Amino acid sequence: MSIIEVIKPGALSLLQDLGRHGYQHLGVVVGGAMDEWSHRCANALLGNQEDEATLEITLMGPSLLFRETQAIALCGANLSARIGEAELPMNRAVLVRAGARLDFGKRIGGMRSYLAVRGGFAVQPVMDSRSTYVRGAFGGLQGRALKKGDLLEVGGVQPVTAASVARLGDRDFVELHPPEVHATALAPQASGPVPVRVIAGQQWALFTDEAQQAFTRTEFRISPQSDRMGFRLEGPVLERRHAMDMISEGVAFGTVQVPPDGQPIVLMADRQTTGGYPKIACVASVDLPLVAQLAPQEALRFEPISLEAAQALYLERERALARLRSLVRAAGEAQ
Repeated sequence: MSIIEVIKPGALSLLQDLGRHGYQHLGVVVGGAMDEWSHRCANALLGNQEDEATLEITLMGPSLLFRETQAIALCGANLSARIGEAELPMNRAVLVRAGARLDFGKRIGGMRSYLAVRGGFAVQPVMDSRSTYVRGAFGGLQGRALKKGDLLEVGGVQPVTAASVARLGDRDFVELHPPEVHATALAPQASGPVPVRVIAGQQWALFTDEAQQAFTRTEFRISPQSDRMGFRLEGPVLERRHAMDMISEGVAFGTVQVPPDGQPIVLMADRQTTGGYPKIACVASVDLPLVAQLAPQEALRFEPISLEAAQALYLERERALARLRSLVRAAGEAQ
């Protein structure tokens, strides 16, 4: 079994997969990767199942030492990853030499990178998931972020062949596939508010005409008081037509709820299972990765679309991922 040693843990490096589904009726949050697209692409580039755990790296990355030669892929935020003095290519599969060290530096764009290893990180599932839920202290690596000295095991794959090692020559890493086999990055715009498509929520009509117009015509900024549970937004106050008590009901990834102070909250991966605030909208699934990559004080603006349009965008995105998987399979067979 291959081992990766944690030399430096980074700010918040968590093992995540697609989440812990089927336990919300017990009050267990779903969790999982904040940016599912980058997580899935990183796994796809290596031929992994999409629910294999990846390492979600937030803002300040770790330093990792590869004790054995290992195939990896990095997708999502550009956090200036490098091996030795060479920049590590994003959105591609790479073979890394035993003894090489992966480091991260300045943030170029985005907030979260996803590091996949061929075969996935070998940690014991908890309630059918390898995702780390820090508030509950379970899942992932002992329910916590990485710390110095941790040893990450990689499992389920055959040892790297001598022929593959020979490809490295005297280099620390080489790309595994031809240039056309790469994932598409969904990076936020370099400047200006990021457009985020939303579907009207169940309590949309509860808000005043002015609030509805402000929601779709004004930009909001990500509050520093945001985390994996929810992104608090700063912008115009969204007022209701009248006061109303609500019974708590189920919420989803991307639900935009509005507490009494009128400042909306976008519920993210570690959201609670139910909520009692009115829901003005829900972010379209295809745009959740963009929201997940926003940093505090970066801006977004909401654009309403229909449910049918959101579903069509979702299917288009799924076809793009299927094409990537097909390219990876073809590249593997050609080698």
